[in-house]
Amino acid sequence: MATRVRDAGFAIFSFCVVLIAYWPALNGGFLWDDDRHITSPALQSLHGLWRIWFQVGSTQQYYPLLHSAFWLEHRLWGDAVLGYHLTNLALHSLTAWLVMILVRRLALPGAWLAGLLFALHPVCVESVAWISEQKNTLSAVFFVSAALVYLTFDRSRRRSSYLWATLLFTLALLTKTVTATLPAGLVIVIWWMRGRLSLKRDIVPLLPWFAAGISAGLFTAWVERRFIGAEGGLSLIDKCLLAPRIMLFYLAKLILPIDLTFIYPRWTVNASVWWQYLFPLGLLILATALLVLARRQRGPLAGFLYFAVTLSPVLGFVDVYPFIYSYVADHFQYLASLGILIPVAAVLASRKWVGGVMLAVLACLTWSQCQMYVDAETLYRETLARNPSCWLAENNLGALLLDSPGGLAEAIGHLEASARMNPVNPQAHNNLGMAFSRIPGRLPDAIEQFQTAVQMQPRYLQARNNLGAALSRVPGRMVEAIVQYRAAIAINPDYAEAHNNLGNAYAAGGQLSEAVLEYRSAIQLNPDYAEAHYNLANVLADGHPQDAIAEYQAALGARADYPEAHNNLGLVFSRAGLVPEAIREFRAAVQLQPGFAEAHYNLATALSTTPGGASEAIAEYEAALRIRPDMSPARQMVDRLRAAQR
Repeated sequence: MATRVRDAGFAIFSFCVVLIAYWPALNGGFLWDDDRHITSPALQSLHGLWRIWFQVGSTQQYYPLLHSAFWLEHRLWGDAVLGYHLTNLALHSLTAWLVMILVRRLALPGAWLAGLLFALHPVCVESVAWISEQKNTLSAVFFVSAALVYLTFDRSRRRSSYLWATLLFTLALLTKTVTATLPAGLVIVIWWMRGRLSLKRDIVPLLPWFAAGISAGLFTAWVERRFIGAEGGLSLIDKCLLAPRIMLFYLAKLILPIDLTFIYPRWTVNASVWWQYLFPLGLLILATALLVLARRQRGPLAGFLYFAVTLSPVLGFVDVYPFIYSYVADHFQYLASLGILIPVAAVLASRKWVGGVMLAVLACLTWSQCQMYVDAETLYRETLARNPSCWLAENNLGALLLDSPGGLAEAIGHLEASARMNPVNPQAHNNLGMAFSRIPGRLPDAIEQFQTAVQMQPRYLQARNNLGAALSRVPGRMVEAIVQYRAAIAINPDYAEAHNNLGNAYAAGGQLSEAVLEYRSAIQLNPDYAEAHYNLANVLADGHPQDAIAEYQAALGARADYPEAHNNLGLVFSRAGLVPEAIREFRAAVQLQPGFAEAHYNLATALSTTPGGASEAIAEYEAALRIRPDMSPARQMVDRLRAAQR
């Protein structure tokens, strides 16, 4: 009973200290690729949940349990960031508690310290403060739980324990496949405990786990290449130079966690540069020292071997997408860090004051590191301050500033810098195209940038969609625009924006039935797509007014501050003789957008048909004329109404 009380106390305490340390990031907004992890509208239904499991490519990576968790969370709190951050904090705290139980199960001293070192170490900030990395925090719970249950099986040999452990390992793989290293980690732990390994007792039970892990890893590598764009390019000797450098980098950041950043500089690996051979030499010296020490104490070697094995998927031998911009990232060593932190806790267990000081320092460093994650702009600016050559941060900051008031000029500067740093960066060219498309007279430059992005990356569906939108604004090039929209949809049939834009192209060409089909496809994929509802209503307004009214109302339900929808809904009401309803909608339009001349004119026209409405109608016509002095119908109506009042 006393042990259970202490365990519960540790769980509460660890969550509280994690909550305090991570407080600056608790209300942090969505970052970088969070929008591709938070469940998209096309996947929010029960059928969407089915697609998460059975349609590869429906999510950014095939981690169906992770995206099922996001699907459930979206049901609970939608796009509210606080819920996702609290979930990550809770999962991280739970893993810290499980680490404490694991250390105690291994009969090592410093169980509480090990759990708290993991909970408060700043290299974990990226995994906990970044919503997308729930793949780390959730998979860690299954990973450590599977290890605990397997160690129970190792003692008891009970089939039920083995089956439970296998289930937990499978859940870990379905959340993030780097957990495939667990069976190798267990072999190392068993060797550490007994000093030897038995093929039948220790290896054979884990063979199904090895097979499952290798299969999952190969499948994930294929998905990374096919759907995300992971690239290789390094020779075998380059990879052999890179792997020890990565490992020593992570070890250094664990020992001295300073100058941590979101994106580290990408190293140039060159086998002709002599000093790059110092990394494998240094690693060899370290390994030799640990081998010598293992004659008397196996623990340090076992911890290092676990650290190396758990890092193996991200040491450069397997191509992963982040290697395009950096070979290292803090979140890559989230689980691997346990191989170092647990032995450190065991050594410091008898020196409690040292452990206490270390925890206090780590908590302060974590709190400071979390301030990078307050919002996306802060994250990218801070990344550039620590890594000025980061073309990706330049691109992402530029893209962010495109949508900020007065940020267009600065955005272009960052995007041009990104393109200079990495000339084969299609994202920067696409974003430059977006910037130029908003500047009068620079539409040809925008088209050129979009075309460059598509040439660099033919499956870049956003660039194709944007190219289509730019071409549609050039007289005589609508057919080319349609080709680009269709290409984007062929790449991803769930791309609602391309369906909507293709509908606009068809509507502009008088192909109304085709336009309706595309708008309905967009709405089916994203029921809250206000613009698609609005565009569909515009097409339906002439022949199907009741359907048009329903679509305008759906658009306003998805986006209440939509003056154009209010105005056009008012026109449909007006044509149907529903003048009070029309006046209500026109008033809403001018309240939302006082400079909306057409809405003022339409409101005035509706008021002019009501008893006693002439004076207010005149005022609305005059408001329209102040905005657009060339609106002659309004001037004529003012003269007519004033003549009638004389």
